[in-house]
Amino acid sequence: MKSVIVLFTVLVMMVACLQKTEKTGKAGEIRLMILDPGHFHADLLLKQHSDRIARDVYVYAPEGTGLKQHLERVASFAEREDNPVHWNEIVYSSPDFLEIMLKNPAGNVVVLAGNNRTKTEYIARSVNAGLHVLADKPLAINEKSFQELEKVVALAQKQKRMVYDMMTERYEILNQLQRELIADTQLFGMLEKGSVDEPAVELESTHHFYKMVSGSPLVRPAWYYDVEQQGEGLADVSTHLIDIVHWKCLPELTLDYRNDIRVLSASHWPTPISKDQFTQSTQEAEIPLYLQKYVQNDTLNIYANGKMVYAVKGIHVSLLVRWNFQAPEGTGDTHTSCIKGTGAIVEVVQDESTAYKPELFVRATDGVSKSKFETALNKFVSRLQQTFPDITLKPVGDKIQFIVPAEYREGHEAHFARVAETFFGYLDKGKMPDWEMPNTLAKYYITTTAVKMANAR
Repeated sequence: MKSVIVLFTVLVMMVACLQKTEKTGKAGEIRLMILDPGHFHADLLLKQHSDRIARDVYVYAPEGTGLKQHLERVASFAEREDNPVHWNEIVYSSPDFLEIMLKNPAGNVVVLAGNNRTKTEYIARSVNAGLHVLADKPLAINEKSFQELEKVVALAQKQKRMVYDMMTERYEILNQLQRELIADTQLFGMLEKGSVDEPAVELESTHHFYKMVSGSPLVRPAWYYDVEQQGEGLADVSTHLIDIVHWKCLPELTLDYRNDIRVLSASHWPTPISKDQFTQSTQEAEIPLYLQKYVQNDTLNIYANGKMVYAVKGIHVSLLVRWNFQAPEGTGDTHTSCIKGTGAIVEVVQDESTAYKPELFVRATDGVSKSKFETALNKFVSRLQQTFPDITLKPVGDKIQFIVPAEYREGHEAHFARVAETFFGYLDKGKMPDWEMPNTLAKYYITTTAVKMANAR
């Protein structure tokens, strides 16, 4: 990989003149500009080769750990023996990196994955400069940034530019299977409405600050532990949970957050992080001053955990997000869900009983006859096997487990390439589905309202 610290003005202006051309899907038409990378999700877009992306990738960022780690990770993708990539990263790292990018953009798509305090502003300024944006979540972390996001969405529509949220969980095979199950009214029936005390949809997600990524320990920036910069757990991981709830349960239905959404309750609590753990995670010898407000008895207390209940179109949804420092040996991040229909209940279990691997189960709702359930299930599986011929069923107690072979289970890191290809396809067509942006606003209304409600408790 070649890195150039100064962008030559003539080259930039020549490339900028090309940025307004229409996308047709031809090789090299997507010219990426990675802006201020501070999270490894920006790097994962470059982990696999894509003919759609031009080999020259422009990086605009200040000197520091974020830029250094980004360049090192992308370099490691080029040095591996198996399917190495060959990107040419051209870097501009002076203090005016943002102004340089906006004045003479060298590409047509801005990639954002970093400090969330500046993300909404970066999106707005990029769109105002006539650029498309592919952004890692969250796009807003509090009420103020949500209001800014609303303005950005209106601006993007006016400018005929696209802002796309990297919702990778749509590409996880178990989520795709759940979506198909829920859509089968003969098997699943109708989605229950539930109540505050007994929601129809329940999701739990547990993540860890210290973990391995691409075979190496993940080094977090110190600001990752500042909820004013990273966002609370309710504002961060919850975005994925809400997105897949709506994507699975209300597919392609346009939501108006003003009329279709009610946030009913929200609470939060801290994850304690010792000074030694902080140093292990960030490689920083001391806790910086801006984090001292979270320190009690030499322990950082980060509001990374939260629970909310909201209603969408009258359907009650419960979300629980936890962040621990490090997963126990042999485990990792976990995700569980339970979605209740009038004919069947669909569950994802990931615990000791499944060897901490997510597994999909379905069982009949109380009152549904065994023969009716089995007939509908067999018809569903027959259709499913036309697409996924190796998926089979296994009885486990009163549940039926879907046996999903390893070849269908892509890792989380591989999903970023799929998100990018979907977005590039929208660029080719010149539009996104009508429901994408309204539902993006609905999602961030829920998260930022929950944060506000939890802090008011």
